[in-house]
Amino acid sequence: MSDAQEKTRGRRSRRGEGRSAEPGQNAYLKTPFISRNLPTYDILSEESLEQIEATAERIMAEIGIEFRDDPEVVELFRAAGAQVTDLTAESWNLKFAPGMIRQILSTAPARFTQVARNPANTVEIGGDAMVFAPSYGSPFVMDLDKGRRYGTIADFENFVKLAQMSPNLHHSGGTICEPTDVAVNKRHLDMVYAHMRYSDRAFLGSITAPERAEDSIEMCRILFGADFVDQNCVIMGNFNTTSPMVMDGVTTRGIRIYAAAGQGSIHLPFLLGGAVSPLTTAGAVAQCLAESMVSCAITQLVRPGSPAVLGSFISSMSLRTGSPTFGTPEPALGSLAMGQLARRLQLPLRCAGNFSTSKLPDGQAMQQAMMSMMSAVQCGANFILHSAGFLDGLLSMSYEKFILDADLCGALHAYLKGFEVNEDTLGFEALAEGGPGQHLFATQHTLRHYQSAYWDSAMDDQQPWETWHEQGGVDAATRANSRWKAQLASYQAPDLDPGTDEALREFITKTKTAMPDAWY
Repeated sequence: MSDAQEKTRGRRSRRGEGRSAEPGQNAYLKTPFISRNLPTYDILSEESLEQIEATAERIMAEIGIEFRDDPEVVELFRAAGAQVTDLTAESWNLKFAPGMIRQILSTAPARFTQVARNPANTVEIGGDAMVFAPSYGSPFVMDLDKGRRYGTIADFENFVKLAQMSPNLHHSGGTICEPTDVAVNKRHLDMVYAHMRYSDRAFLGSITAPERAEDSIEMCRILFGADFVDQNCVIMGNFNTTSPMVMDGVTTRGIRIYAAAGQGSIHLPFLLGGAVSPLTTAGAVAQCLAESMVSCAITQLVRPGSPAVLGSFISSMSLRTGSPTFGTPEPALGSLAMGQLARRLQLPLRCAGNFSTSKLPDGQAMQQAMMSMMSAVQCGANFILHSAGFLDGLLSMSYEKFILDADLCGALHAYLKGFEVNEDTLGFEALAEGGPGQHLFATQHTLRHYQSAYWDSAMDDQQPWETWHEQGGVDAATRANSRWKAQLASYQAPDLDPGTDEALREFITKTKTAMPDAWY
């Protein structure tokens, strides 16, 4: 980190000192990540956990995982003791003796640090730490004004800016939406640059091709310095297996690239019950555990000690239509189980988020989101992607739902803080000051706590019905529409050293010029 960046961070910090909290801006929420004070909820007995683990081991030992187009990862596992069966010249079935993968994972850290370019925004992932990040991967965006449309790089930059401005999110995320106006083989450069330029928080890099993973890490070397990147996690990749029980070469080579550089990676199947996994929750959890464990193990074979995050993306399906469903109770139960299993493995966990299949930022959207998000909070998830903006079954990134979800994340900050019990908080003096029959508005206890006692939503309307009606009867989605526009209008980019910015731009230009546009 340059001296100029440190001085700038200091100026920003001093400007915020002593300022009273504005409505919806709860001062105590401005933390780089949550350190939860609530215990996790353990849904399964020891016997049930052992049964799931035993089934995961059977999947790995008796059915195996198919690897495609990456002979190097196959040789890594063969050298570690895996049983390898050649299927074709470019695909192999690997089986793992019970306990083998668990032993390989013993070198993975239970908790690690992802450094942000602003040290004040550096996050911890694992243990009691919890990090909220925006949604990821939608090809479409939507808002109340323009409706549903393909995402652009301008939309991508807007969401990075909105995340940067939210006191309730901790991470800039990754592919917040697909910028479809930029060539497929070049858009990763613009996305990573947007995270670096318009945010000073931690972020995810590209994983869609090995060379794009390399580019993401090389840009980090420009931003942070090559030696710093070699010794610190500054970027993570989000890697999906191809369920059921397949890992393709693009994924495994990307994992190896991130791990070799000492960078973090998230490993998760996308399990659609009844389609690519058993539709029973226990079966889906066992499969999820097996696939994610094998994927995580690659990192430790490449570079023991490199950060790896166990992942869970369990979803249900409408058995009448075959459509995925999100925000339903069964996958939420699966998240609770995955929390227990991750703790037994001593690995950080990513799961759930503010999921919904609703097509609008309406009651269905928030009801489903709350069901899913609370499962992540209660299970002890450490990195929660899809914390803001997820709509339309992950096909659309919604401006209005982003604002509503970020506000919900603020409530979860307060919820996870819990409450203290001591002489002051018990409030005996508040009751004793006036005695029976007297209101407490003016007591010293109330005056001492009124600014911090309750979470203050930036979005909820708490007025009487008559006042709300007289002011136009504005609903939550419309309020959110006004808010995201106001936030973007007032956005100011965090300072970035001009020399570093120039070097990043030069790298992007050189890399783009070296190849023709590819649109698929």
